Amino acid sequence: MKLCETEIGRQYRIARMNLPEDTGRRLRALGMTQETSLSVLNRKRNGCLIFKVRGTRLAVGRDIANAIEVESL
Repeated sequence: MKLCETEIGRQYRIARMNLPEDTGRRLRALGMTQETSLSVLNRKRNGCLIFKVRGTRLAVGRDIANAIEVESL
């Protein structure tokens, strides 16, 4: 399932990221690697998604959230 399809308050594990190299590198530097768990905090109508990964809150837009595949824990 894609990150943009997740439910608020649930935990997921990152399965795959199909992002441009520079975006993927930046997210990996922030701790978003495969098999890392994350919890979804909020989702806006415009597609923006706020989640917590490794103790840090991050926000990504709809395009990035569509490119990240997650698994339910």
